[in-house]
Amino acid sequence: MTRALVTGGSGEIGAAICHHLARAGLHVIVHANTSAQRAEAITQAIMASGGTAEATCFDVTDADTARQAMEALLSNGAIQVLVNNAGIHEDAPMAGMTRAQWQRVIDVSLNGFFNVTQPLLLPMMRTRWGRIISISSVSGMIGNRGQTNYAAAKAGLQGATRSLALEVASRGITVNAVAPGIIATRMTGQVFDPDKIRDRVPMQRAGTPDEVAALVRFLASDEAAYISGQIIAINGAMA
Repeated sequence: MTRALVTGGSGEIGAAICHHLARAGLHVIVHANTSAQRAEAITQAIMASGGTAEATCFDVTDADTARQAMEALLSNGAIQVLVNNAGIHEDAPMAGMTRAQWQRVIDVSLNGFFNVTQPLLLPMMRTRWGRIISISSVSGMIGNRGQTNYAAAKAGLQGATRSLALEVASRGITVNAVAPGIIATRMTGQVFDPDKIRDRVPMQRAGTPDEVAALVRFLASDEAAYISGQIIAINGAMA
């Protein structure tokens, strides 16, 4: 059975991705850092629905810990689908942003991408089939006030996606990024009121975690075998 690792799988978008991949017949490894109980609950829900899953907990910013976690997972064989979904934001105008705020956001989204992806590449390449999908953001494409750290991290993911796609294309591995706009989660509900969403989004609504997950599920499938090196926006026609 093909195994899929979803970092940040305990969050709302991550959980939706986990459920969609499980319904596609993949064995899903639900990652969390501090939300171990949430990851275990998602695992149990997937299994109750007839899928297979397991939970793993580690800090993607800790290179040594991440490598040890990857080695443990690889002891059961290659991971052929990787969804780099772990990410945080600590918004502030750059003039008032602390170095710690800058560093933490870069560490999770960008260094976390390297710490998890790099150890999995050679085993994946040996199977000559793989899917690497990173969750970027509309902020990484067009910017956003108060998010220079977040936009930099997500734009960095896009550059890494394009370059890695070239390196592994001959091995049957695709590498893509999904760039969501405003997605309805508990977090966005605290930031965007309905009027602001209607003003900013031509479709006049927020997207849903399931809509993002459906795109990820497609990119992880055999049907998406000729799509690689792409940054695919899912943002309700935001410019």
